[in-house]
Amino acid sequence: MTAQYQSHDGIAVITLDNPPVNGLGHSTRVGIVEGMTRALDDATVKAIVITGAGKAFSGGADIREFGTPKAMQEPSLQTVIDTIEASPKPVVAAIHAVAMGGGLELALGCHYRVTAKGAQIALPEVNLGLLPGAGGTQRLPRVIGLEAALNMITSGNAIPSEKFADTKLFDHVASDDVLPAAVKFARNVAAAPGQHPQVRNLKVQHKNAEGYLGFARSTLAATSQRFPAPLKCVDAVAASLKPFEQGMKDERDGFLYLLSTPESRALRHAFLAGRAASKIPDVPGDTPTRKIAKVAVIGAGTMGGGISMNFLNAGIPVTMLEMKSDALERGVATIRRNYESSAKKGKLTQDDVEQRMNLLRTTLSYDDIGDADLVIEAVFEEMGVKEAVFRKLDGVMKQGAILASNTSTLDVNTIASFTTRPQDVVGMHFFSPANVMKLLEVVRGEKTGKDVLATVMQLGKKIKKVAVVAGVCDGFIGNRMLEQYSRQAGFLLDEGALPEQVDRAIETFGFAMGPFRMIDMAGNDIGWAIRKRRAIEQPEFTYSKTGDLLCEAGRFGQKAGAGWYDYEPGDRKAYPSPQVNEMIVRHSKDLGIARRKISDAEIVERLVFALVNEGALILEEGIASKASDIDMVYLSGYGFPQFRGGPMLYADQFGLYNVAQAIQRCAKGYRGEAWQVAPLLQKLADEGKGFND
Repeated sequence: MTAQYQSHDGIAVITLDNPPVNGLGHSTRVGIVEGMTRALDDATVKAIVITGAGKAFSGGADIREFGTPKAMQEPSLQTVIDTIEASPKPVVAAIHAVAMGGGLELALGCHYRVTAKGAQIALPEVNLGLLPGAGGTQRLPRVIGLEAALNMITSGNAIPSEKFADTKLFDHVASDDVLPAAVKFARNVAAAPGQHPQVRNLKVQHKNAEGYLGFARSTLAATSQRFPAPLKCVDAVAASLKPFEQGMKDERDGFLYLLSTPESRALRHAFLAGRAASKIPDVPGDTPTRKIAKVAVIGAGTMGGGISMNFLNAGIPVTMLEMKSDALERGVATIRRNYESSAKKGKLTQDDVEQRMNLLRTTLSYDDIGDADLVIEAVFEEMGVKEAVFRKLDGVMKQGAILASNTSTLDVNTIASFTTRPQDVVGMHFFSPANVMKLLEVVRGEKTGKDVLATVMQLGKKIKKVAVVAGVCDGFIGNRMLEQYSRQAGFLLDEGALPEQVDRAIETFGFAMGPFRMIDMAGNDIGWAIRKRRAIEQPEFTYSKTGDLLCEAGRFGQKAGAGWYDYEPGDRKAYPSPQVNEMIVRHSKDLGIARRKISDAEIVERLVFALVNEGALILEEGIASKASDIDMVYLSGYGFPQFRGGPMLYADQFGLYNVAQAIQRCAKGYRGEAWQVAPLLQKLADEGKGFND
């Protein structure tokens, strides 16, 4: 049972005990109802306290039951709350650390609430594309007011409990241990005459509710766009002005509607996928990890500086190594400038800036980094350069140190072979700008130790990254898929599209940035170097030549002031380039291709299904252990629209049979050799299954 019962001196205590955050799974809900029944049947019990074991009161729904029959099985959370609310004996919630989602709704169903200072209070369901479904939208406005409740519910943000000290949400804020304070409070109210209060009986007060709700709808309509949940939350909170039972019905109708939307499915998928990413099939959760107290970074450029900031932000000392003092000085100046910029925006205090800068050391000598627990190289993406660095590291780093490469495409097994300790070598592929982008691809070599893998995944969480494990192949998960996406973007230019149309179509689909704006930001010379290498290694691997023509003209992107688009000094806005468009049309003519009108729908289909098909190959080869890992890579690092849940979930929702049919159509068109349905995709389509089934 995940809810424990104890009774002492007339006070029954029901303790939620479902680690890690006392999720309100079916077993816990049963335990609460059984505890209530037991307390009500015991004449010696005068009052009941509900509390949580360990580090939380309750974090809400048990995510392990999402999508299973148990999530809706009776007793539902609403049934639990009805049982508590109807109790003739006073029920007191004793809240510490966390009361979120269903946990807060449970507390609102109690007659009284006692909280510890600093407890995090939230109804975050909107972040899953939902609204609170057990009375949260009806009870919260009754205790903290319409506006405060709507702000909490539509933002999903957590607020410290003491902020509500003067509201009806809490009857007492305890300065010490909350459970003894709640037991004392329960004993006092049990002795008091009269009925115990129910939040449902309070009235929502507001001088101009209609005007305020109209303003809220207009504001959220402009900001929520692709997500229906925020506006549905407004509707549900507005219903709190109605009689309670009618408001509850409106809330339930809204909840069930949102539960069926693809947007909610996408957000729930991403939520669960983020947690699943940390689970590696053959690495047990209790695998010992190595202590990481000091970090060294090789390279003080854009990547090296950004990588260093992640560890400085987490309070971990960093030594940054470069070959020349002027490069080090530039790197340190850039880090300070970034921190000063954050301070000006109010995100850091000046003390925070100095604290982080004081953790940074610099050196020109490998001898000064030998005691680091982790070293990450962020040098030029060329195997000869990597070899020189790793041979040097092998000689100077202490035994047990983790040697990591920030390579984005190169073979981690080859890099590991440059050392006498391949078990200590791992890929840590950060994305630029490394201090901002959430994704960290953790590349597992053939000989990478399980403890190394467990350590790096744990460290990823500490530096607030979404860490996803990838196997070794050219480009790993993200960049390998991106190459197929970029190839199709180039072929579309040959056939009749222009960069601005391709970018507009995929951005309308929901991507943060289209392929041509993206590569202009990254630098066209990077893709050019990859294509040159590919031409030697895999001459049968075809590309549009437009990218090469662009680079031959010196148009390397934003840094050159010209790429697929034109740029003006000090302005990163992409302006369509007549010169580039003329070059594209001329190139089609040189190829003997009659340019045709290409629809936005075709652009989206070819780009997205190129990702999906390559993702299926990656799954089949074991480069990714599960489809949701691929989705997390694209949601966290490549701007795939959150409301679509990642390329593999999007394919599931589109239907794999339909995806396979579309790919077969593409294979009959221009550059059809670039298309062949991945065997796994075809197999699942034939079986009527999805990648995430």
